[in-house]
Amino acid sequence: MHEPGIAGLLANLLAILLSAKLFGELAERWGQPAVLGELLGGVVLGFGLFPFFHPDDSVLAILAEVGVILLLFETGINSDLSQLLKVGPVSLAVASVGVAVPFLLGYGLMSLLGYGGMQAVFIGAALTATSVGITARVLADMGRLGIPEAQIVLGAAVIDDILGIIILSAVQGIAASGSLSWFSVLRTTLLAVVFLGAALWIGPHVSDVMVKIVHRMRVRGVLIVSALCFAFAMALLAQALGTAMIVGAFTAGIILARTDKREDIDTTLKPISDLFVPIFFVMVGAKVRLGAYNPFFPENRAMLGLAAALIVLAIIGKVVSGWAVWGRGLNRLGIGVGMIPRGEVGLIFAQIGLASGVIAVPLYTAVVGMVVATTFLAPLLLKRVLQK
Repeated sequence: MHEPGIAGLLANLLAILLSAKLFGELAERWGQPAVLGELLGGVVLGFGLFPFFHPDDSVLAILAEVGVILLLFETGINSDLSQLLKVGPVSLAVASVGVAVPFLLGYGLMSLLGYGGMQAVFIGAALTATSVGITARVLADMGRLGIPEAQIVLGAAVIDDILGIIILSAVQGIAASGSLSWFSVLRTTLLAVVFLGAALWIGPHVSDVMVKIVHRMRVRGVLIVSALCFAFAMALLAQALGTAMIVGAFTAGIILARTDKREDIDTTLKPISDLFVPIFFVMVGAKVRLGAYNPFFPENRAMLGLAAALIVLAIIGKVVSGWAVWGRGLNRLGIGVGMIPRGEVGLIFAQIGLASGVIAVPLYTAVVGMVVATTFLAPLLLKRVLQK
């Protein structure tokens, strides 16, 4: 009785994985990051070439979220906690500027265009997002996760996610009640800080116990299963405390990176990540609806103009954050460019605004255009800037 559902899922996975690898190969042959090819593969699937493929499929969405969690867990495994703590104040400055400037630019633009305060707040909030997954994947593809600029960007992106959850909490409060709940904002902030602090303090003790137990066990695959269980538990705990799952997964990776099993975990994790992570990037690309951006339809032109303005402000607002860095010899432009991609985070803000009725479909379409453009441009710009 479940055969049609299973067949449909297998067909979708076949289309997703093949398109990811084929277009990823083409991208690398053109000297571009593989993630860009995976995004393009998703756009091609979104054209409707395969009637069985549906970008809004709930099962595929869940698999994509698993891919994000694994990506951030792998990023944490390959991150140096001492280096992250060393650049912590710098990352905080980058994240703060990278949130404040885009919000003010977005709010100011919408106010100048005559939109209401609620709409201006939603657009400003959507511009503040940063998708750490996109940047982390590009840096990993380039083998540059260990450079100081990468550590600053990753640290800033994690802080940006925490700030994003705080802003999202405020935005949800506005959408639900029409007023801003400062108590909810303060509660979300404190919970996020407490989670990170407690995780980095208690986590090493938990991971040491886990490694000792693994050493005594003989069953096949116990190391990677134990590591994934730890990552999933941290992700669930983070969500339960009101912050993002990806923050919990990233923290789990950082904690396990301090154990003597770091290289073993990284080696066994890669094949699993190679299966799930491309699903996320293909699904992001598949949500692009190119027909809505056709300039030959007069009703689309005002929206396209707004989308273009949002794209420019979205890029400027994040690039300037690189100049919040102090110290010599750092690629400030590279740091700013690394903060550009909005990815799934920006889409969440737009979807909340649309579902609550605060923003209409044309405005939602313009925001989606901004998210897609920054997601596609960031890998190209980041590779060019860091190579220099």
